Amino acid sequence: MLTVLVRAFRVPDLRKKMLFTLAVIALFRFGQSLPAPGVNVAAVRECLRGTRGGLIDMLQLFSGGAMLKLSVFALGIMPYITASIIVQLLTVMIPRLETLKKEGQQGQAKITQYTRYLTVALAVLNATTVVSLARAGKIFSTCDRPLLHDQGAMTVVVIVVTMVAGTSVVMWLGELVTDHGIGNGMSILIFTQVVAVFPSYVSNIFVISPFALAAMLVAGVFLVAAVVFMEQAQRRIPVQYAKRVVGRRMYGGTSTYIPLKVNQAGIVPVIFTSSLLFLPQLATQLMGGTGPVAEWIARYLVSGDHPVYITAYLVLIVAFTYFYVSITFDPVEVADTMKRHSGFVPGLRPGRPTAEYLGFVLSRLTAPGAIYLGTLSLIPVIAFVLLHDPSTQQNFPFGGTTILIMVGVGMDTVKQIEAQLEQRTYKGFLKGSSTRT
Repeated sequence: MLTVLVRAFRVPDLRKKMLFTLAVIALFRFGQSLPAPGVNVAAVRECLRGTRGGLIDMLQLFSGGAMLKLSVFALGIMPYITASIIVQLLTVMIPRLETLKKEGQQGQAKITQYTRYLTVALAVLNATTVVSLARAGKIFSTCDRPLLHDQGAMTVVVIVVTMVAGTSVVMWLGELVTDHGIGNGMSILIFTQVVAVFPSYVSNIFVISPFALAAMLVAGVFLVAAVVFMEQAQRRIPVQYAKRVVGRRMYGGTSTYIPLKVNQAGIVPVIFTSSLLFLPQLATQLMGGTGPVAEWIARYLVSGDHPVYITAYLVLIVAFTYFYVSITFDPVEVADTMKRHSGFVPGLRPGRPTAEYLGFVLSRLTAPGAIYLGTLSLIPVIAFVLLHDPSTQQNFPFGGTTILIMVGVGMDTVKQIEAQLEQRTYKGFLKGSSTRT
């Protein structure tokens, strides 16, 4: 990886793209540290120092530590990620969106525009919720200092508008990185959010026990290697295209394959499950934490080591994995596309038999993929049991969401850099050959 980065910096065009991406990341982190107008910065810092666990650490992880600071970029990239997932789900359910998806670049541009509108709507909802909790003093359960200088409605409106505008700017920065930088801009920004809180997680483990930190880092190396292996694992379905004559030219006759990954769903099921189990905690905070329902939620759905929480977590991850894979990969559509282009799987008839075979293989791959995601997400619970410290459950740096984002985005970015390096190498070779000729 370091060799690839060094080679990329030697190419002027790639160096400009990488420096542009680093500049956007620096601007993004500055916006996450810049407090919104009307926020009592001293009170927020004091409350952050003395509060840990549950809702607090969930907000810290998904916002890069910015949401609890009530900063300009407090919402981060999560409204856009949520909107993208929702639009992707609606594309399967709404015929109009499915038609737009099949129209190519023009239809995709309209879907992207709809995603932007939904992002702004979700940002308004999220910002209003966060500011309302801050105004009522319910974000930090053990800190009763006022987080806003003024509790008036105008101050709340200004902070909400600032956060929503910050989300729009973050969305624009992500698209800039995609167009003029290296890698997928949105993935780079969410990677930045997760990595931003990683040092604080490591320092918390060091305070508990330096030996535990050393053991955790060694285990983390093997864990990262295992995640890389699982993310690269795939089943390749061979596809043969028959030869056909069009005019005086012959087409086809090539062999290729359909790559079906073991983790076909990626990180989406983990985000779905974490968000869904986060909603009861948020509802409890809004209701004041009193009543039999709030007590039941606090007993079974807040403490991550409870059997009810673990069972619900695993069941939801498996269910979301199968659901997301079923809507993102349609065996019938793939089989029909192969049939239209004279393609077939050796030993199978085109059409329905091919679709049934693809569905069978996909279901067999999804089962270990779902178990892999569930096991990876329960690693913080295992660390909590081994270290006998409740704070490690939230502060463990190699949790499922953290490591999946770090490894996944890092691998994709390095692959794109390598692809651009190879493209420029081949271009230079061809230019040199034409010059010598």
